[in-house]
Amino acid sequence: MIRLAFTVALFCAALCALAPAAAAAPEDRGMLRLAHLSPDTPAGDVYVASVSDPDVRRTFPGGTYGMVSEYQAVPPGTYTVSMLPAGSDPSSPPILSATVDIAPGTAHTVAGLGYFADLGLEVLDDDLTLPSTGQSRVRVINAAANAPELDVTLADGTPVTTDLAFATATDYVDVSGGRTTLNATPAGGEPMQLPVDLAAGSVYTILVLDDGNGGMTVQTALDAASPGVVPVGGVETGAGGTADGGGATTPVAVALGMAAAAVLGLVALPRRRSPRHAARS
Repeated sequence: MIRLAFTVALFCAALCALAPAAAAAPEDRGMLRLAHLSPDTPAGDVYVASVSDPDVRRTFPGGTYGMVSEYQAVPPGTYTVSMLPAGSDPSSPPILSATVDIAPGTAHTVAGLGYFADLGLEVLDDDLTLPSTGQSRVRVINAAANAPELDVTLADGTPVTTDLAFATATDYVDVSGGRTTLNATPAGGEPMQLPVDLAAGSVYTILVLDDGNGGMTVQTALDAASPGVVPVGGVETGAGGTADGGGATTPVAVALGMAAAAVLGLVALPRRRSPRHAARS
């Protein structure tokens, strides 16, 4: 009985050690992800490197139009972000480059926006603060060349943005959560109805993209979800895209579940873890 009590105590200690580590990670680190939102730019490999610590590096290979990478937790500091054509030697001169300062507890999206001839890496500040009950928090990025300017309203007429220029992003706004339809109207064009599912209590970046047929499509990138989970799954399905709803805390949840199962098992037994383009920040 003493041995069982001691073993249970060890597992409980392991549970306590795992849970705070997951909760503390966003506070002592920053979150960074990449997005390829240029309709006429070929696939590229993106390299992120710490200015102060050469051992801290991240690689995002083969990004294509409409891709939003998973978030990566990185130590605070200044980072260089370099983009090369897909498959290039990593030591080749980049076609794009930018720097981004990462502070503890912050999140950023570095996005390739605009036409290739005038391409820049935009550093966007991501707000992972969860909205109030029943609401979703959203921002819109106009990455559709078919929409030099864009108006977006919800199905009930609630305005989300007006005259949003191509290759720009809105601030975050709160809207009612749930399944709805975005009415996206390009300047001088007809409105298009684009269905989205905006779960209450979550934060999204809505990407308006060219659909390849002269029209537009929409994808939703999940920035954060209740209860405070920062996703590692990049782009989820809106109207197009690939769903991947993983969460940054999933490995911890698995570990907790395995530990809990082990404790229950013990109780049941008898007593015996590019330089040529200027960055626009």
